[in-house]
Amino acid sequence: MKQVKKKLFIILTIFGIMTLVILLAKLTGNIGTKTNSNNVKDWKLDTSPITFNWYINYSWFNTRWGNNLVSKNVTKKTGVNINFINPSGDESEKLDAMIDTGDLPDLITLSPFDDEYKNIIKNKLALPLDKLAEKYDTYFIKIADKQKMEWYRQPDGYVYCYPNYSVPISNTGDNTEKYPSNQTFLVRKDIYEALGKPDMRTPEGFLNALKEAKEKFPMINGQELIPLGLHEFTDSGNLSLDNILPNFLDIPFEKNGKIYDRITDPQYIKWLKALNKANNLGLLSKEIFVDKRPQIDENISNGRYFALLYQRSDMVNDQLMLYKNNKNSIYIPVDGPADSNLDPPKLAGDTLSGWTVTLISKSCKNPMRAIRFLSYLISEEGNMDLYLGVKGVTWNTIDGKNELKPKVVDLLNEDRIAFDNKYGAADTYWMLLDDSMIQKWRPKDPEPLVALENWPKGKTYNFSLYDKIYNEDDDLQGYAIYSQINAAWNSTVKNLLIAKDDKEFDTILNNFLTNRKNDGYEQSLQYQQQKLEENKKKLGINK
Repeated sequence: MKQVKKKLFIILTIFGIMTLVILLAKLTGNIGTKTNSNNVKDWKLDTSPITFNWYINYSWFNTRWGNNLVSKNVTKKTGVNINFINPSGDESEKLDAMIDTGDLPDLITLSPFDDEYKNIIKNKLALPLDKLAEKYDTYFIKIADKQKMEWYRQPDGYVYCYPNYSVPISNTGDNTEKYPSNQTFLVRKDIYEALGKPDMRTPEGFLNALKEAKEKFPMINGQELIPLGLHEFTDSGNLSLDNILPNFLDIPFEKNGKIYDRITDPQYIKWLKALNKANNLGLLSKEIFVDKRPQIDENISNGRYFALLYQRSDMVNDQLMLYKNNKNSIYIPVDGPADSNLDPPKLAGDTLSGWTVTLISKSCKNPMRAIRFLSYLISEEGNMDLYLGVKGVTWNTIDGKNELKPKVVDLLNEDRIAFDNKYGAADTYWMLLDDSMIQKWRPKDPEPLVALENWPKGKTYNFSLYDKIYNEDDDLQGYAIYSQINAAWNSTVKNLLIAKDDKEFDTILNNFLTNRKNDGYEQSLQYQQQKLEENKKKLGINK
């Protein structure tokens, strides 16, 4: 009998210990459904009030936090309030000044192709996200996309940023229907049709169309017509001329496995000369050389441009405004500049690099809360809160699909500023949105945007392979040479457009090429080739 009681005591003791272990494990997050070390959403562990200063390196971004539904909901949910900071003028000047002092805001969002991005990392002014996650936030490690993390891993072995609108290679392939390029050649519908829908694929047809547009429509609503619009000229170059135009001309990035010098391609030079001729004919407004994004937006919304070599996503709000005022004054995509064979363009779609990246600075007041907030934002829950808003208010589930309410979509399409101020959903807070997640929630495009999105389908390619071959600085000398040459090209391309004739054009170009050679172009080329090979290895591409 004593033996039986002893066994019973042992069993009960073991059972009690097991129960206690299970209870403690659940409380400490070691086992269970949503509270174990692999599944815990660490941002939920502390939702006390905190305010982060978040620097957005774009002067045109002016939406605040805390005034609309989405931002209020996110703050209520996470405890995090945001004080956005952005430059009022030149982006690089403000950020450079902060980098020089070493005193940066808590969070920073900027282009991964800007020098400032490299300087922040080089000067050890950003905290490694993977290191922070290992210490404070296992949830980040679980949900962060592995390919994106590896893509941005630095030579020191750490990852300092996370991208938005980044599309992993496996998600794109040849699927250009789902992720059509932003790159377009646009013309104002009513003027283009009044001119008889001219073919603008050749330099001759292009120039004639600009000339006729200016002659027949010299003034638009009391303002002078601007025959051709481009992206702004910045310290990093001009997106329209450096990237979009070569893609329209189907100029390759590499030939036979070797980096190809796109700017000396005969087709590209021919079209730069056509633009130079346009300038000498009075068809290039002086405004296009000095206007920044706000001025360009205003000109588009007023319909002042006849033609635009531009990213369609950057003029959505202006297009909707034009449509509201006059349906025939909107911009429509047409076949633009082409090579001599009139080959179709090969336009850039979203890539693994994304559009912008976000970093946590070394000056961050609370790195633990910052990495946890980033985890929330990049998660599907965070993307859903940012894009859709609050269930029952801005969205509902209809036939198993989560979608924005009709009245919300109507405001989005009618008045984007009012939409941002009231709801703040859709792409209002774009800093860490994920294309792959938000695609399923996107409403159908309104009529004036349908053609803009459909036109690039079938012409879109994933050029991730050629990203980041110019902006890694582990080879400091190779990068320094490239950076110097690139800065010289940025000023040279402006001078080429305003050259007084072909002779001066050729002199300017030849001087640049001579100086480039003397500055160590061959070494820079070797550096770029090395980065290309590294990219191929990262992406498992053999060619």
